Amino acid sequence: TGCEKEPSSYMWIYILLGNMLRGIGETPITPLGISYIDDFAKEENVPVYVACLHTIAMFGPMFGFLLGSLCAKLYVDVGFVDPGSITITPQDSRWVGAWWLGFLIGGATNFLAAIPFCFLPKSLKKPKEANRDKTSCYSLVIMPCIFQSQLICPFLSDFCASLKKVLSNRMYFTFLCCSLLQFSSFIGFLTYKPKYMEQQYGQSTSKSNFLIGVTSLPPVSLGIFLGGLIMKKYKMGIIGATKFSFTMSFLSYAISFLHLFVGCESYAVAGMTVSYE
Repeated sequence: TGCEKEPSSYMWIYILLGNMLRGIGETPITPLGISYIDDFAKEENVPVYVACLHTIAMFGPMFGFLLGSLCAKLYVDVGFVDPGSITITPQDSRWVGAWWLGFLIGGATNFLAAIPFCFLPKSLKKPKEANRDKTSCYSLVIMPCIFQSQLICPFLSDFCASLKKVLSNRMYFTFLCCSLLQFSSFIGFLTYKPKYMEQQYGQSTSKSNFLIGVTSLPPVSLGIFLGGLIMKKYKMGIIGATKFSFTMSFLSYAISFLHLFVGCESYAVAGMTVSYE
């Protein structure tokens, strides 16, 4: 009974608010950035530019895992305690890495990266070859009218009407459901794979994060970039891009199905897989 006490730290509130502010700041880059590219780039170059945008976005988590690997090697109280007085190693289950250091480095980097956005012009001169009459498929799918109407009429009624219009678009709704399924599986894979490596193969948190950052994310970035190049080379429209996406997704799921045949025997855990006796 004497060991039980209520947690007195409310630092999680600061982390929650910080992540909320980060999300608010980062979210406009994808919809508004893609719309910016679509408005002022040649139609045949848009797939490559959009692919570059998403490729760079995938490099962020990759460097994040590598940074997390580095921070996990440092003790949580680094800079406040004598390193010689630490008697445990990162392989010890009691080890807590300097998880807070990544927030400071990431926050400072985000602040510096945001400065060049202040110097972007409000409008660029459209090239003569730019398609001014037709609406590109990228605006239809990725930049729905919900964002445009919010800028013109920022009222709740208009927002609800725009949301209803967007969700009633069968093409966009199908694309949205497909994206939700893909990201749900990818995030689950990315979240639990490091813990799986730690438990099954006895790896430290630092090494698990390093391996994830090096092996999992670069192929995704390469695939996005190559997809953009292929779309530009063959000048795919909406139908061609849909067939191409379906073919690649089907092959991806077929190969991922092989994961069901790979695994290790579970450890004997008292109270879970075996009895306490």
